[in-house]
Parts: sequence; structure tokens; C-alpha cells
Amino acid sequence: MADEVELLETLKQVIDPELMINIVDLGLIYDIAQEEGVVNVNMTLTSPACPAGPQIVQQSKMALEQLEDVEKAEIKLVMSPPWSPDRMTDDARDQLGIF
Repeated sequence: MADEVELLETLKQVIDPELMINIVDLGLIYDIAQEEGVVNVNMTLTSPACPAGPQIVQQSKMALEQLEDVEKAEIKLVMSPPWSPDRMTDDARDQLGIF
């Protein structure tokens, strides 16, 4: 069974098409857990009206389901707490010029 680190590394393949930064470094992943082949992810978007939302969710599901021991990935969009730039990694802030 994949651990949380492996699951998050897999999700780093998913890039926000507007910001060109992966969703993990953007701080969009709130919670991730695997139980008996099913990965449950609570994630958010940078904005509730994000036009890339469906694409990001689908790419996240597909990336996780490519892992050998993942039968199904369930992605739940949550808007609480709201996303803020404070959730980003230092690398992501540097890429966007936020200091």
C-alpha cells in the first residue's frame, strides 16, 4: 500500500494549467488517505470559480489510479477552509514571485 508521501509525490504530476505549479506545492491537497485500495482525497481550488477545476480533479484521479496498489481514487472538492497563498510551499511562492 502506498504511503502518504508516495501519494503526494504522485499528485505532484498534476499541474495547475493557469499557474503552472503542481497542486501539492500550491497547497490544494487538504487530506489524503488510502484504505484497502481506495485513495480518498480532500482538495480545494485556488478559487471556487476556477475554470480548470474539473481538469485538475480528473488529472488527480487518473494520476493516483495509475499506482499499482490503487484501485480507485475518490476526489472530494472542499471549499472550507478557503485556500490562501499561505498554504503554498516556499518553492511555489518563489516561482510566482510571492515573498
